[in-house]
Amino acid sequence: MTNHEKTSVSRRTFVKGSALAGLGAAAMGTASLFGCAPAAESTGELADTGEAVADTIVWTHCAVNCGSCCALQCHVQDGEIKYVESDNTGSAELGEPQLRACLRGRSIRRWLQSPDRLNKPLKRVGKRGEGKFEEISWEEALDTIASEMKRIRETYGDEAMTSHYSSGVCQGQVQANPVKRLLNLTGGFLNYYGSYSSAHISAAGTYTYGGGTYGSSFLTIQPGQLVVLFGDSPADTRMGGGGHTHDFAYIRETTDCRVITIDPRMTDTTCGQGGEWIPIRPGTDGALCAALAYEIINNGWADEEFLHTYCVGYDEETLPESAKGKNASYKDYILGTGPDATPKTPAWAAAITLIPEQRIIDLAREMHESDPVYIGQGYGPQRRANGEITARAIMVLPQLLGQIGKPGMNDGRREGCASVGLGMLPTGENPVTTNIPTFEWPNAILHGEELTALNAGVQGADKMSSSIKFIWNYAGNCLTNQHSDINLTHDILADESLVEFIVTSEVFMTDSAKYSDIIIPDLTSQEQISISSDGYSDNMIAVIFGAPVYEPKFERRGIYEVCADLAERLGVGDEFTEGKTREDWLREIYDETRTANAEKGMDMPTWDEGYAMGVWKMKPEPIVKLADFVEDPVANALPTPSGKIEIYSETLAGFEATWELAEDEVVTALPIYDPGFLGYEACTEEYPLQITGFHYKAHTHSSYANNEVIQTAAQHVAWVNPVDAEARGIKDGDTIRVFNDCGEIRIEAKVTPRVIPGNVSIPQGMWHDADMAGDRVDHGGCINTLTKYRPTPLAKANPQHSNIGQIAKA
Repeated sequence: MTNHEKTSVSRRTFVKGSALAGLGAAAMGTASLFGCAPAAESTGELADTGEAVADTIVWTHCAVNCGSCCALQCHVQDGEIKYVESDNTGSAELGEPQLRACLRGRSIRRWLQSPDRLNKPLKRVGKRGEGKFEEISWEEALDTIASEMKRIRETYGDEAMTSHYSSGVCQGQVQANPVKRLLNLTGGFLNYYGSYSSAHISAAGTYTYGGGTYGSSFLTIQPGQLVVLFGDSPADTRMGGGGHTHDFAYIRETTDCRVITIDPRMTDTTCGQGGEWIPIRPGTDGALCAALAYEIINNGWADEEFLHTYCVGYDEETLPESAKGKNASYKDYILGTGPDATPKTPAWAAAITLIPEQRIIDLAREMHESDPVYIGQGYGPQRRANGEITARAIMVLPQLLGQIGKPGMNDGRREGCASVGLGMLPTGENPVTTNIPTFEWPNAILHGEELTALNAGVQGADKMSSSIKFIWNYAGNCLTNQHSDINLTHDILADESLVEFIVTSEVFMTDSAKYSDIIIPDLTSQEQISISSDGYSDNMIAVIFGAPVYEPKFERRGIYEVCADLAERLGVGDEFTEGKTREDWLREIYDETRTANAEKGMDMPTWDEGYAMGVWKMKPEPIVKLADFVEDPVANALPTPSGKIEIYSETLAGFEATWELAEDEVVTALPIYDPGFLGYEACTEEYPLQITGFHYKAHTHSSYANNEVIQTAAQHVAWVNPVDAEARGIKDGDTIRVFNDCGEIRIEAKVTPRVIPGNVSIPQGMWHDADMAGDRVDHGGCINTLTKYRPTPLAKANPQHSNIGQIAKA
């Protein structure tokens, strides 16, 4: 018996009666919001007539930006979710993964059916950021949005329009694309490149390997080998069956590999699964890499045959002609024969990293003696003021050892992931060619016409032609909560002479939504028909087929249908829809993917078969990154200017010579160590501590952070080392002040040796809660009250782990 045969109401009938029903229907109640799950054998509850009411099992998926995407089975009665199961299809053996949701996805009933959901369109009646709104009709909301889009475009030009960076609905094939499609059809918009997650490592990968963030699969790891991870904790970030947590746990159990994690915090990847933790001072990974390189080169362990065949810039022989004769090679830099005349010895690095000199010496030997050795990094080390250069420095280590292109080896990037290659709702061609770095948007509001390719990383044009005047914020909390320096950003957004109109599509009144002129209530992915591939995992590829869990409630509407109505008002209705519904587009996307994969020998189910299954999975071949290149570097040249791995980048040397950089900003041809602005060297007597953020199991960025049941299970607290706590009279459980020149938060202290002295670690993503007309002290524990807004030198990205400050008992 299939899951869909367990009930007297078929899932297909339910979908027909709910997913395809008219949008904007009147609401049902939200009864049984906190009801407990029934016993496993129960198939229903007694109705008023005394007869059992059957569950309808509706497949859907989690959709937030955690890096995973897990399947959910919602048991629905009378238009309400009663309880949620996850994936229970196939084998439950360790090597046969299921897309089991973590505690975030399993709590989705409380999230979807929260009494705090936005239900009707709202118009601002107070000051921006004040949070005062009144309900309006959809007609007024759409007329106002369309009118403002026309006015601002006609007044300031197409570049004044933008769709804001967001990741609240990153899993699924629609996302913010309807907004971008609408903007493109009406003249285009200022677009962005990079992301808050990985802009630095992406830039590092581009100038080293020609592009890409991901390396080889965990599944290639060999029995007994060494695995070294810099700032990478799958158990904390990519939880659930749809992420790397399962992959890595499986590999560790089946290969008995030795794992070393290098991190300022003992993560759950080490604490929960074993291995060795090497504590490191935040932001100093590049110094450690330089010292490891010193040991490798000085002891004759460098694979010079590999370096001479595949790499540019290791030594004088492999330097490009433009750099020869200047002692400009990586080897010169490491051994101290370069311009700075400083050998990068383990003793030199020990003073910087706080890792004992002997441990650095031993680690270099262990990496040399393990064949293969898997060297990778997460996104933590690169979210700093020196993030791009740090990511490049980590990538050099496997190059030095020749540990690239074979099973068990990685190229120093993040662990690899497989993909089914699902397409997206097409946005069409953007008539505006100008792109800015994601993190530059506040500068593009304040100084748009002054931003250029040389001072702000503008691409597609020499400079911007207009400041941002219109923002559409779809499913994003990066206007304030997830962006740096909330107090500064508040001042920018609250000034109505700058951005003249902001529209937000949301499911809750987030901190960012408070800065909107119009808020429209969105439907979640689970409340609409959807498809999604699994997340970043390497031991499966999967497609989850999601049906609406119930009919649309109150006046909530899906973003595709909203944009279709706006397109009609703006005279591009037929061009926007092409006569297709949301479901039509999804069918087309899926069928195109299925046809393309069939040509590669992949047998995917039909659309109807997939929806009958709920979830489809298959095992991919393990990914060995750069294997073809290593086999034949001429026939399979990399997309770098040289066609090789570039330890020395002539492109970056050109940037160094021409870009407008501050005195404390470094863009360099080599992956040297630089502390970056607001690194440990910036600490003062007033602000002696570094303050870093980390991803946490209780929420994905800010998604689910308002779900109290998860916050109770996994409390949001600041991690403080006992040495730092004792010096300030702070005990475990005390409420503390964390403050610097940007602002102040109040949060509970967790006194623990699992964080290195001199560093306070705070989970990122909690909702900002401050009186912005008063003292601005944040009682929500949002770390971005404390993070400085200043784009990094190369990627112009977010340095949100580079902070200094102080703590005191509140």
